[in-house]
This record gives sequence, structure tokens and C-alpha cells, in this order.
Amino acid sequence: MEKFRVVTGVQKIHKNRPRQSFVYGCVSYLFAFPIFRFLFRGKTIGISNLPNIGGVVVVSNHGSHLDPPILGHALGRPVAFMAKSELFKVPILSFIISSCGAYPVKRGSGDREAIRNASNRLSEGWATGVFLDGTRQENGRVNDPKAGAALLAARTGSPILPVAIINSHRAFPKGSLFPRLVSIHLRVGVLIQPPKTKKREDLISTTKEIQISINSMLDEGLI
Repeated sequence: MEKFRVVTGVQKIHKNRPRQSFVYGCVSYLFAFPIFRFLFRGKTIGISNLPNIGGVVVVSNHGSHLDPPILGHALGRPVAFMAKSELFKVPILSFIISSCGAYPVKRGSGDREAIRNASNRLSEGWATGVFLDGTRQENGRVNDPKAGAALLAARTGSPILPVAIINSHRAFPKGSLFPRLVSIHLRVGVLIQPPKTKKREDLISTTKEIQISINSMLDEGLI
């Protein structure tokens, strides 16, 4: 396995952490976490690699619709994700997802707005979630990684936390109407430094590093 560049000091990490809202706590402890922990016999290893404060880009594989709530509520601190702007027009839902750190992205607005909104969340000290492929993968692995996570890290100076979500693609495959009750485990890797520059070659190199880290943890299997 290749050796990964572990963060020993990042110059621009934002040393703050948004307060966990009451709504987030309710969603997390009464809904998301119990489903992960008991229904899918969830386990997490390497949680100590997640910084307690400051912006961090949480990057994972993407196998099913279960991934955002699991990643957003199983790491011990809120993880913000982008959501379609239309969802913020629904009164109660808008309140809930906003309280859980979601930020709006207009359909068809392109990647620039998404990057800008995610960068703002990182600057506020949020852990911000990114799926490296961008879309769900039937085999649950990182197959076609995009450079968005590396760009976010380069723009904000935030470290990158690779996370492997094991078995979610089997628990809720594409096209399925109901989930299967198989175990879902999370492996949290060591922090990776942000790219030195925003040049294409640096972004590609860091993206490849993240891909190797996540797929290597997936190869280790269930905890």
C-alpha cells in the first residue's frame, strides 16, 4: 500500500466548530444513529482520526442513499452536505435540513456554486461531506473519482478525512425499494494534507491518494 501524507500541520484550518443544533441532535440520536447502530449493526473504527474542531473535508465512497445520513450522524460531529435548493422551499423540511448543516445548490448551476457553498461551510468550521465519485457506484468502490474534494481542501486549507462505508451498496442497492438488513461498517482513515496548489496535477495527485486510501480500507472488509 502506498504511504499517505498525514497532516502534521495545516496553516489555514479554521479552529472552530458549529454548535450541534437541537434538531440535529434529535435526528441523530432518535433516528439516524439507532438505525445505523441497531438495524444495520453498525460499527465505526478510526474515529479518533476526526478532528474535534475546525473545517475538515470528509470524503467517502458512495454506494447507496443510506450514505448521507450514516456519514452525517455516525462520526460524532455534524457533517454538512449539499442539497437541492427546491428542498429548502418546503417549510418543515427546510428547517430540519438547515439545522443539520445542509446547504442549497441550484439545479443546473454547475459545480462553481457547490464549491463556493461548501467552502463557506468549511470556513465556518463544519465537517463537510463529499462523495468522491459524485454518484452512487453499484460495487460500492471509488471507481471514477472527481477532483472536487481536493479543490475544496486546496481552497480552504482544510485537511481531508477519507472514510470507507462498507456494505451500504449491498444494504440498499440501486433500484431497490426496501433495504436489506446487512451490516454496515465505517473505517475512518488518517488525515491527508490538502494539495499544495490548485493546479490540475496537484488536484489529481491528491484525488488519487484519497481513492487509494478509501479502496484500501474497503479491501479490509468488515470490522
